[in-house]
Amino acid sequence: MSQLSAEEELELQSLLKQLLISVNDKISGAPSTECAEEILLHLEETDKNFHNYEFVKYLRQYVESSLGTVVEEETKNLTRGEGQHAIGSGHDTLIHAITRRTRDSAEYQQMMQTLKNTMIIIVESLINKFEEDQMRKEEMHRERQHSQYIDNCSDSDSSFNQSYAFIRQEQLQVLAEKLDSSQPKEVRWQALQVLCCAPPSDVLSCESWSSLRRKLCAALTEPDPDLSDNVLQFFAKSFSSSPLNVTREIYTSLAKSVEASFASQKLSFPADSADLDIDRPEVTRLLKQIRLMNDFQKEVTTFWIRHPEKYMEEIIESTFSLLSLHHEHGTEKVLEPIHLLALLDIKATWFNKWMHGYYSRTVVLRLLERKYKSLIVAALQRCIHYSESCFANDTTDPQSAEQQQSTVQRSVYSGKELEYAVFVHSLCFLGKLLIYTNGRSLFPVKVKKRKDPVSLTDLVVILIHIMYQHPEPPLSDASNTDSLWPGCLVMEVLWTVCERTECAAECLYQPAVIETLLAPVIALLNGQQCKLKSPAATLTLIADILARIANTDRGLALFLHEKNLLVAHSERTSAALVVVQFTLRLLNKDVSSLSECDASHTLCGAFIFVCRQMYNTCEGLQVLRPHGLHKAVAAAWKKTRTSSERVPTPEPDAGASTQDLQNILMWEETLLDSLLNFTATPKGLLLLQQTGAINECVSHMFSRFTKKLQVSRCEKFGYGVMVTQVAATAPGVAALHRSGFVRALVVELWSALECGSDDVRVVRPKATPMDPIDRSCVKSFLSLVNLLSSSQSVWELLARQPLANKSEYTLREMPTSIPDLIDRLIAVNSEAKIHSLFHYEQSHTFGLRLLSVLCCNLDSFLLLESQYNICSMLLLSQRDNVTEPDASDGEFIIDSLSVERNHVLVRVSVVGGPAERRLPPRALQEGDDPYPWPMFSSCPPPQCYSSDPPRILQHSQDSEIGAFLASPVDPESEESWMVTCRRHYCRVMTSDPSIVTGKVLADLLDKVVVHLSGSAAERFFSAAQYKAEETSVRSAVLSSVEQLGINTCVRYSRHLKLLNEDAVDDLTLLMKHLKIFLSSQRVKSSSELLTQQDCYPGHDWLASTVFLIMAGDSERSLRLLLGLSSLLTSAFIWPAGIHASVHVAVEAAESGIPPVYWCTAHYVEMLLKVEVPLVHSAFRMSGFTPSQMCLHWLTQCFWNYLDWTEICHYVSTCVVMGPDYQVYLCVAIFKHLQPEILRHTQCQELQIFLKEEPIRGFKFSNYLEFMERLERSYRDIVLTDMKTVRNSVGEEHVDSLHTERSLYKGASVLP
Repeated sequence: MSQLSAEEELELQSLLKQLLISVNDKISGAPSTECAEEILLHLEETDKNFHNYEFVKYLRQYVESSLGTVVEEETKNLTRGEGQHAIGSGHDTLIHAITRRTRDSAEYQQMMQTLKNTMIIIVESLINKFEEDQMRKEEMHRERQHSQYIDNCSDSDSSFNQSYAFIRQEQLQVLAEKLDSSQPKEVRWQALQVLCCAPPSDVLSCESWSSLRRKLCAALTEPDPDLSDNVLQFFAKSFSSSPLNVTREIYTSLAKSVEASFASQKLSFPADSADLDIDRPEVTRLLKQIRLMNDFQKEVTTFWIRHPEKYMEEIIESTFSLLSLHHEHGTEKVLEPIHLLALLDIKATWFNKWMHGYYSRTVVLRLLERKYKSLIVAALQRCIHYSESCFANDTTDPQSAEQQQSTVQRSVYSGKELEYAVFVHSLCFLGKLLIYTNGRSLFPVKVKKRKDPVSLTDLVVILIHIMYQHPEPPLSDASNTDSLWPGCLVMEVLWTVCERTECAAECLYQPAVIETLLAPVIALLNGQQCKLKSPAATLTLIADILARIANTDRGLALFLHEKNLLVAHSERTSAALVVVQFTLRLLNKDVSSLSECDASHTLCGAFIFVCRQMYNTCEGLQVLRPHGLHKAVAAAWKKTRTSSERVPTPEPDAGASTQDLQNILMWEETLLDSLLNFTATPKGLLLLQQTGAINECVSHMFSRFTKKLQVSRCEKFGYGVMVTQVAATAPGVAALHRSGFVRALVVELWSALECGSDDVRVVRPKATPMDPIDRSCVKSFLSLVNLLSSSQSVWELLARQPLANKSEYTLREMPTSIPDLIDRLIAVNSEAKIHSLFHYEQSHTFGLRLLSVLCCNLDSFLLLESQYNICSMLLLSQRDNVTEPDASDGEFIIDSLSVERNHVLVRVSVVGGPAERRLPPRALQEGDDPYPWPMFSSCPPPQCYSSDPPRILQHSQDSEIGAFLASPVDPESEESWMVTCRRHYCRVMTSDPSIVTGKVLADLLDKVVVHLSGSAAERFFSAAQYKAEETSVRSAVLSSVEQLGINTCVRYSRHLKLLNEDAVDDLTLLMKHLKIFLSSQRVKSSSELLTQQDCYPGHDWLASTVFLIMAGDSERSLRLLLGLSSLLTSAFIWPAGIHASVHVAVEAAESGIPPVYWCTAHYVEMLLKVEVPLVHSAFRMSGFTPSQMCLHWLTQCFWNYLDWTEICHYVSTCVVMGPDYQVYLCVAIFKHLQPEILRHTQCQELQIFLKEEPIRGFKFSNYLEFMERLERSYRDIVLTDMKTVRNSVGEEHVDSLHTERSLYKGASVLP
């Protein structure tokens, strides 16, 4: 490449000069040369016209002409495949490779060398011209230069004030001499005026700066304000326009000067009735200097990270050195820098900013630890002194908070006000230290007049005592959001501590802190007077802190399990029990030491809120439930509702009565909201249902839900979990239906699915949805799945509800119920329905997807099939969807709807676990055959959807457990027989679980049930006394749902090759016997719930499972089930047997909530939180609940989710090992599914995955050891609570009940 010609050099010189003129404003404002270089280097980032400059255009053109061919060659080489393995296929990687090779080329090196040499010549030429122009300007100004220095530079119109000019070193030397303290005041003042007009960068970079700085600092101490103010003006200008390496010298000099002034002057601190007048010259001077320092302290954090750490360290150390100045000599107290700094920055904003960034916080904490721990000691002593003074003089009130802010201008402060300002400053200082790990590591701290060092716990206790003395500001200050009242300040610190887990653990979750917080509560419970200035306000603040502590896992554990609070007669109890007892006393207005005014609704609501943080968790409800808090809250709500109804409507001018009514309504809403939060857990939902307030609570929830209100200030998620929990039960979903929630959900779905936003003016066309369910409808889809997850909910909403099947639908006709939705979206079996949909394919696909999820629950499917003939409708639609409808050999048309229908038909027609059936995918695949799965329009489905069943081993005495079962039982060792049996069972399940199938399993269940039901110690319910006439059994009528269930079971058994052709009759006979037997066991319910009015809503899946285990022997199956009905296990593994049973407590039996939900699922959620916390969190985030899936799995005995062998192991494990193993099994399954659960939670499809997918890869034998560990840890809790299912009153009369209902004259007994 050739050198640039002379013409090109001149052109380039002109272009460069134009560029410099264009950016002149930016460069001239730079404080130094380095800054100007930085501006030019980043000009492309900051100047939007950068690429429009002619100089830049020239350079770009020059580079393209010089390197264009090189770039093209490299591009061809790389894209042709040469070196492809080195760079990969990414576009960015290709560009990087081309750039690297171009820069390594000889052409690039030659171009850069040419450009560099040319630019050097051009820049030297420009500099020479600039110097010539500058010399001419200096000649013109030389005559006026002398007059400029003697002119009054304070004139705002002077050229010096308007723009900076260069100042020579000699002139600065002269100024330094004129600033000497020996010079007259006028000379020094004029020199300062000139100095203020000079550029700070010139002054600070001159050789005589050190001398100037000393003399400027000396001028700061002058009593004449004209001199010191001018110095401060120069310092302020330097702070605003100079880099940190310069300003830190000024700041450190200023700090040393202020420190020297305080040390030499020793201003007296106002004592007794004396005041500090800040208008005194010596005080005003120091106040202005500290004000300038404080402004710099708060601004320097924005830019000191860009400079070396040593600069920042010098600033911090000089500040700490100044603040640590303390006069020890003499008895007279003197004014210190901290007093004036506290007046200027009372909440230590400067320290907050210094501690915010890690870069500066590290240095601050290091200096505090190594050299300036005295600052922490002093701050602690001030807090201790203030706390002690509060106790010593109860009438002492803070003077600063109200008075400082009530007056705009103040010049006089008393000694108490100064002390209080420093106390606030110290409190904020210590509060900031507490929230950081290294800040907390500075404790404990040794202080004067204390034997032991002050620990973190001691400090928090001190702060709480301060809050006790000043809990609330006066009325005049109550509206101030930034109150300086002690109680408000302490609460701010404690709130901040609560928000940080580790900080709270070290500072708050300590026995001494909890004891201090609850000391007034314990005193009131013991009938003592608590020494509090304002009991109601203080106790409300205590409740606020307790609620925040209880809202965390560690805090909750401390409340529930640590019995470290000393109550009367040396008895120790937990914080949870103290809080709930006090709350009950407040609800009953049984706190004699509190006046009626103090025991207000606000205070009571605050402590209920603390309890709420406990009872909305499973472990918390476990502790609080025995105290009957739900009953007390419900009683208070009913009483309040009655009183609110009696209050007359206030007249317009009756302000007091209006306020009273508002207070009553707010209190009623608080109680209702507190009751509603019991629905956060399965057992809590049962307790709420038993209070009789579930309908009002759900209506209240729906009201808040529609307004998108937060559950509470401590709750991170919305009402999704509560809605799901409520919808899992029949009374809950009935309450949702009455509240209007179901209607609102259906209308919202229809609006999103069919209406959309078509009536809005279209600016950009909406993209055609590619997903089966459009993104706008996903939320509504998941809400429907949550609502209809439980078969009991489906029965409550759909039973006896026919479809409309109208001959005509108007386009504006919207569905408002679940049957309407099924009619319009699922049962689309007429032209009228098709034409009524704006988006037929999308909407029908949505309906089929919803149907697929509903049919995963076998009882829900049976109801849909019995009422609406779902299968026939789908088969007919498939039959119509062929290429030649009139011909018998027409091919099926493969589209999205036919694929969805085929998937649903296979799901409902083929029964089996993950290895026993194949579900066709919903997506097409690439290739010649996009959908290789055969479609069908009549049953049964093709064999390809069924897998070969596993071979059921029929071992007898060949195995160890078989031999044990065949051996006779020794009467003397009968008690230890069960222990031996369990040991054999665990051993065989670990070594070869396939043995526990077939005849061995049947014999095992027979022997175990006979043994347990024959033992008075093991028999939980009264023994079954069943006798029935054969004619009455034959004449018993089974419902269509039961008949469909029988057909499903027989179909599955044939697939497994377990039963013969006549199994239908045997299973039907068994079901009739059970229907007669169980009907005699049910209570007469007056409930309006559909699920409580007739027999069990659904099919008896456990009875069908036992029938298959017994190889179709109905007599043996009935005998086993009758024996099982007297065992505790039957209450949980046999939902149909325990439904509305007389054996269950009356309230639970009439509630419509099964024990498997309020007991088993409750403990599954509790154990998940401890054992598998990630899964528990995933459910919380998804709005779905583990209890719903447990209810789903257990109700249908894991059919369609586990293979037959694992279903057998589930039944045998619960019978042999105990009913609590049902809980451990569900926890083990969730643990097994954890990776998939976490993955699908991220995709927002957790519900769909858990319902539609079987439990793949789960083996009981792999998790038996895990379940045994859970048994050792939790059996006492779980099994004890399971035993509360029994109705102790009803058991006494159950024999007579059997006699009345089930004894028939001349009946034969079926053994």
